[in-house]
Amino acid sequence: QVHLVESGGGLVHTGGSLRLSCLASGSIFSDYAVGWYRQAPGKQRELVAEITGRNRATSADSVQGRFTISRDNAKNTVYLQMSSLKPEDTAVYYCATDGGAYELGFTARIEYKYWGQGTQVTVSS
Repeated sequence: QVHLVESGGGLVHTGGSLRLSCLASGSIFSDYAVGWYRQAPGKQRELVAEITGRNRATSADSVQGRFTISRDNAKNTVYLQMSSLKPEDTAVYYCATDGGAYELGFTARIEYKYWGQGTQVTVSS
């Protein structure tokens, strides 16, 4: 079982910045793939960015150039640096992990199995 705790959400004006943190339990954190998702009211959950155990990072077109995902394996933490925030970025942000299954060869693709409780990000216009 892997436990995830998000933090760093809050209220910010358009154009502002926030940094979200996702703290994970477990001793093989460096093998974890971690993704940041978001879900706005009435909308489907969407993958915002993800980073593999080999530090390969990808992000959605909607946040390219504004959001950056990174990890600090010494702190068991993945970050989502969000800049130039827009009202449409308002959502609950969740981090998720596969617990290392992809990097360790147990699955052929990343399958997020463990989820945090979410943190609210609100961008005012």
